[in-house]
Amino acid sequence: MAIYEKYIGRNRDSFVSFEDVRDNYKLSWPADFNFAYDVIDVLGTQKPDKLAMLWVSSDGEEKRITFGEMMTESNRMAKYLFSSGIKKGDAVLLVLKRSYLFWYCMLALHKIGAVAVQATNMLTAKDYIYRCNAGEIKAAIITGDGDCTEQFDAGAEQFKTVEMKFVTKRKSPPGGGWIDLEKGCEASDSCWTRPTGAEKTTAEDIMLMSFSSGTTGYPKMILHDFTYPLGHLMTGVFWHRVIDGGLHFTISDTGWLKSLWGKMYGQWLGESAVFTYDFEKFDAADILSKLEKHKITTFCIPPTMYRFLLQQDVAKYDLSSLKHCCTAGEALNPSIFEEWKQFTGLEIYEGFGQTETTLCLSTIYPWMKPVPGSIGLATPGYEVIIIDDDGEECGPGVTGEVCILYESMDKRPRGLLKGYYKNPEETAKVMHDGVYHTGDTAYRDENGLFNYVGRNDDVIKSSGYRIGPFEVESVMLEHPAVLEVAVTGVPDPARGFNVKATVVLKSGFAPSDALVKELQAYVKSNTAPYKYPRVIEFVDCLPKTISGKIRRVEIRRKDIDKVGG
Repeated sequence: MAIYEKYIGRNRDSFVSFEDVRDNYKLSWPADFNFAYDVIDVLGTQKPDKLAMLWVSSDGEEKRITFGEMMTESNRMAKYLFSSGIKKGDAVLLVLKRSYLFWYCMLALHKIGAVAVQATNMLTAKDYIYRCNAGEIKAAIITGDGDCTEQFDAGAEQFKTVEMKFVTKRKSPPGGGWIDLEKGCEASDSCWTRPTGAEKTTAEDIMLMSFSSGTTGYPKMILHDFTYPLGHLMTGVFWHRVIDGGLHFTISDTGWLKSLWGKMYGQWLGESAVFTYDFEKFDAADILSKLEKHKITTFCIPPTMYRFLLQQDVAKYDLSSLKHCCTAGEALNPSIFEEWKQFTGLEIYEGFGQTETTLCLSTIYPWMKPVPGSIGLATPGYEVIIIDDDGEECGPGVTGEVCILYESMDKRPRGLLKGYYKNPEETAKVMHDGVYHTGDTAYRDENGLFNYVGRNDDVIKSSGYRIGPFEVESVMLEHPAVLEVAVTGVPDPARGFNVKATVVLKSGFAPSDALVKELQAYVKSNTAPYKYPRVIEFVDCLPKTISGKIRRVEIRRKDIDKVGG
């Protein structure tokens, strides 16, 4: 019996239709559920030799880690961190890139009952000051790569709660108060027992504190409890469709919650190994070679990365081991869907969620046929509706806000946030009257499928029309000259806003007035003419967050400043 069956009462393959999954998918868990003990340690004891992770470094070093080793090494790490002073409820910052040590640390913190806080290695001193103080960080575990420790130390005098700092991969003995994590852990033993009494964790205790991407301001601190991994049973077992004994590859840095979507909880609940490639810079040809060499079975990357893969000669790679492909992070362009299917024979199954949720909209294989441009239906376990500005549910074809219904905080979908840390006002804004407001907009077509439009702030209101950036971007990306594009509204005295496209061209194409007219005509002929970009600006790169999301807000701000000037 697969370990996930313990929590839904039946095997994935026993469901006969999407309706069967929707109506009969029920989660249950013990009051003290803890993924590290109840999943990893069970697998580590019962199936110790089963592969949990294939880790590959940027220079080709390979490390195969079994479930038995995950259990042992997380025990060793838990004992060392606990002996160093980390206790239940303490917030610990993890900046570990794609090191396998991240997984040892995460599981160790779960076992202790400490709160894990992920962060990217691209943070600056200012970022560290905000995160450490706002999150009341007690300890930081940071990679010795690059200048991460230097950036952290640059803000040290302003830290209010940090008591200790650990470093990994240090090429020389650490100084300045840094503690060598690997040396300390190696000196520890793996004798660790599940805490009892006051140190025992419950399913409702806080397990994670995750910072949002911060596209419009300071990142919010999102709280998830120990049931959060069970929300990803639908992500890994049903949407990614991981194969027991297979190898799943989601491209994500451990600084982001997406790494937990695709490199930990749902995959291990499905008893699939995860492939972790510790690369320095994304290279499409290199990724395709890794898919071929390591015989990846299930795969998930953002649409932008699929686009870069398709810029390569995909046909020359043997991708026959691939059985299922997914995407999330932004809306999927239909042309990418068709091209990938042409080369691999596989359709791409889209999904939608936020840092505040697990997978809440999706196409679930094999019961749903993916429709290019659609993100599917409400994921079983979630009840999702679209509402207008008056709080009324929208009819077919009407754009509104995507909202998630919940009965109470105790009876909310597993994976939905518990709230924002020490910010009841912000929590109350998005969670009230049994409704969680995502801030994303979409509409449902005549078949009930959700179609993504954009963030509330991204929707363009022009001459009485509401225009979502994705629908224009999707058309423009089909033009052979366009590599990337961001669509925003630029102030106009007559229309309110004009549609503007900020475009990165593919190699071999150059900006020109003729190309502007060609792109405008292309949009007019491939979607409703009122949506065409009256303004087109060519740039070398688009402004993005450190998680890779396009900062449309930055483009809008610059355009407003120009008008104001």
